[in-house]
Amino acid sequence: MRGQRGLYMAHVYYGDPTEEFSISQIKTLVDNGVDIIELGIPFSDPTSDGPVFQRACGRALAAGMTPSGAIDGIAKVRREGVDNPIVVTSYYNPILRMGVNEFMERISGAGADALIVPNVPYEEADDLLGAGKQHGIHIIFLIAPTTPERRLEEILKRASGFVYLVTITGVTGARDTLESSTLELVERVRGHTDIPLLAGFGISEREQARCVVAAGADGVITGSVLGSIYEGALDNPGSTLERLAAKAAEIKQGCIEGHEQRREAI
Repeated sequence: MRGQRGLYMAHVYYGDPTEEFSISQIKTLVDNGVDIIELGIPFSDPTSDGPVFQRACGRALAAGMTPSGAIDGIAKVRREGVDNPIVVTSYYNPILRMGVNEFMERISGAGADALIVPNVPYEEADDLLGAGKQHGIHIIFLIAPTTPERRLEEILKRASGFVYLVTITGVTGARDTLESSTLELVERVRGHTDIPLLAGFGISEREQARCVVAAGADGVITGSVLGSIYEGALDNPGSTLERLAAKAAEIKQGCIEGHEQRREAI
């Protein structure tokens, strides 16, 4: 992803409310501007997630989704013709239970490119990094507004693929406004590295995407804003695909505008 700008990554908790819908949603998103799919493995205690994704995890688990089922879903998405990068997100508990090496081997074999583990700090990521290197999986680290300067520098030394900028203190969820600390974080980290920076948590509108990319991020990440669209039609989630397509196109347009603005300013 190095060298690309105006990227858009969308998070989908696989299996919510059904596996079939998740596949249709992913195909719709990539057809409407999403560059990278963040495929979430549903977990019973998603501590980094807000209410929308907490409910998404609960529904997927109640419907019978498992870590193995979600990993198999990566291969199904690939067979459907999706060749965009896929970043798996999983809390560490299912990975530890399966075994770090086996987990990494399986997601790699299914067609994943990278892994985010929200509840593993970089200081405890040696096993993930070793297995990731062995199986060709980037381990994506998170940096927040509260990350001290020295720790930030250490994280960047070990980062590959891209860095996930957590733009707010708190859990995932759409916000109506963009906090000044978000742009300050982008500018601060951009001053340390040329590795791609993708900013997430709270982004839900075109203008927010434009501002974040214009400030120096290489792209944005959304999730809850998409989940909230189909959550209102769980009996027929397929009826929301057009709205999901429109929201994806809107966010992607903001990324493009931000990249153009950034390029003109340099």
